Amino acid sequence: MSKLYMGFDVGSVSTNVALVDQTGEVVYTLYKRTQGAPIRTIKAALKEVATEFGEAKIAGVGSTGSGRSLAAVMLGADLVKNEITAHAVAAGHICPGVNTVLEIGGQDSKLIILQHGVVTDFAMNSVCAAGTGSFLDQQAARLGIPIEEFGDLAEQSQNPVRIAGRCSVFAESDMIHKQQMGNDIADIVAGLCAALVRNYLNNLGKGKILKAPVVFQGGVAANKGIKKAFEDALGVEVMVPQHHGVMGAVGSALLARAHVADKPSRFLGFGISELEYASRSFECADCPNNCEVVELTCDQEVVARWGDKCGKWSSETSARTG
Repeated sequence: MSKLYMGFDVGSVSTNVALVDQTGEVVYTLYKRTQGAPIRTIKAALKEVATEFGEAKIAGVGSTGSGRSLAAVMLGADLVKNEITAHAVAAGHICPGVNTVLEIGGQDSKLIILQHGVVTDFAMNSVCAAGTGSFLDQQAARLGIPIEEFGDLAEQSQNPVRIAGRCSVFAESDMIHKQQMGNDIADIVAGLCAALVRNYLNNLGKGKILKAPVVFQGGVAANKGIKKAFEDALGVEVMVPQHHGVMGAVGSALLARAHVADKPSRFLGFGISELEYASRSFECADCPNNCEVVELTCDQEVVARWGDKCGKWSSETSARTG
């Protein structure tokens, strides 16, 4: 089997994995709920990859997401990158020439502006819950509609109602009001999709010029109602990639492929899924920074520390951190 490159995107809601081959084609993806236990989820995800590709040569590993440092130490990653870069690289690979990347995940949203393949501007929204996938999940549950049917229902709407969407509290109370007024449920769902898009564009897109081609990724991109609302608001076609839910992992794998080139990978092997990892944090009181330092142990040996601004603790740990 040819060389494969593996990307891990470890977030608070999900841990995603993607494998690409030497040509950059995506050959495998995995989505797992992190469930507040990133160490356990990373090990479980790696075990699933090993079941499928245990004999394959992993020629490079990249990590991204809020848990990228943890994943990098556990896996022996060759490259650690922020989510903006990973998502931009994946979008540019799937849609060469992309100028705008819309990304809505479970807990945050991102807007990335590119020019000739280079990120020139971006914005993130991690505060207003009304602009994220988890808010959409909650409202679908409250309305008694499976989230998988949310987009289809929105498309049936003939007269979407206007819902205040500047924050989750206003949006939810306005939805309840519209229900009490007797509005059709499809019109309310379509109105909610439009409100989420309005919220996104007002918060993240303010002052930015959003040019086509536009790529929409993240778990929410599966929702046809949100895609249509973006197309109505922007007046352009919005492309949803096949692997829209794991694009951070795809980008991370592609970055690892480019970074490693012909050099040997630092990947520690599939056997690490059998090791015992544990983490703890402590506050360093040696200076006014009072840094919160995270310490990771493997079989009771300290293998990494991070979070210190001066490097006192992180510089003492093993070569795993690179």
